[in-house]
Amino acid sequence: MSNFVFAGKDTVELAKKYGTPLYVMSGDMINDKCDEINESFLNKYDNTMAVYASKAFLNLAMVKMVAKKGIGLDVVSGGELYTAHKAGINLENVMFHGNNKTASEIAMGIDLGVGRFVVDNRWEMYLINELAQEKGKKVKILFRITPGVKSDTHDYISTGQKDSKFGIPIVEDVIVDVVDEAMKLSNIKLMGLHFHVGSQLHDNSSHLRALDATFGILDKLYDKFTFVPKELNVGGGFGIYYNKEDDVKPLSYFVDPIMEKISGYFEKNGLDRAKVIIEPGRWIAGEAGITLYKLTGKKEIPGIHRYISVDGGLPDNPRPALYGAEYEAVVANKYGQEAAETITIAGKCCETGDILIKNIQLPITENGDYLAVMSTGAYNYSMASHYNRIPKAAVLMITEGREDIIVERETYEDVISQDRVPSWLE
Repeated sequence: MSNFVFAGKDTVELAKKYGTPLYVMSGDMINDKCDEINESFLNKYDNTMAVYASKAFLNLAMVKMVAKKGIGLDVVSGGELYTAHKAGINLENVMFHGNNKTASEIAMGIDLGVGRFVVDNRWEMYLINELAQEKGKKVKILFRITPGVKSDTHDYISTGQKDSKFGIPIVEDVIVDVVDEAMKLSNIKLMGLHFHVGSQLHDNSSHLRALDATFGILDKLYDKFTFVPKELNVGGGFGIYYNKEDDVKPLSYFVDPIMEKISGYFEKNGLDRAKVIIEPGRWIAGEAGITLYKLTGKKEIPGIHRYISVDGGLPDNPRPALYGAEYEAVVANKYGQEAAETITIAGKCCETGDILIKNIQLPITENGDYLAVMSTGAYNYSMASHYNRIPKAAVLMITEGREDIIVERETYEDVISQDRVPSWLE
């Protein structure tokens, strides 16, 4: 029996040194993913761009890491944009997404000089043009379309179907009319189209079907306006490993047929190929992270169920409660020991749905053991909350053997730091 090692470090020692719950990120794995993007896409195909979908996992260190590898940033809020700005990167390499940007967020993006606004709807297009006009600037945009493609993933992370809150529908020539209006506005420049068909995908067919739908729109736009896109953004959503059900593919499985299909379309029509942009997020960060917990309780309902409790849960990982996400885990201080019981891992929150993993097979566990949950690098820290007024966990980054805290553990004082008491209660 030995302790579980992650990123070259004994996880039990990490848990004792930095406390739990603890997010642990492997900088080496993140760098390897960025290198694969360069090798399989950016260096392989000319006129391409990759932007990291920062909603997966974002802080100042992560911005600097991906920028150092020549990868831009996809942001969806003023907070993400501000983080990119404070990290000091070139904001020309930032794409500002989001289906409901506020006027203040748009104004911030214009002031800071983001490279592209990905426009979700007609109303937003007019607002961007109005604000750009007030500031005496002309901004570049892409239109996000909903290609009418249903992807093989959970409904909550499927985004390309016709009935989606994201993007401009391609039915009944709605997008054609919006493009017509855009071309009459003086302070925006339409660069092309964007789609995103969903997340955690292990099949490339939905991307390819979305391209077919996009080509149909481009044909109409060319016939009516002689419009040729300078850019096509095909989104991300490339799947990672969470459990044995996941059939993980290399990046090339997605980008090679995408590039072949796009190149073929432009060649057939005698046009210069548009710049092709991808937006991996979870694919970069997901498997590069684990979460360490301490086991704090155990109980058995005879003949029905066995539970172990950990010192975290819903506030540091809401995904199981949100859409039934499934994870694998090991008892870090009993790594390699044979499984001997089927048990459910319960979080500490006062919430029935605070269950991290159901019916997992583990060695016999005891209070004080340490649990390592795999593939928590994406949408765990970024979705963390203060539910039950629990302070947020620290984030530790390990790169080439170096241990760096890149997000400090919160204290109870941090939790109440924004509270204010009205004078009549004093």
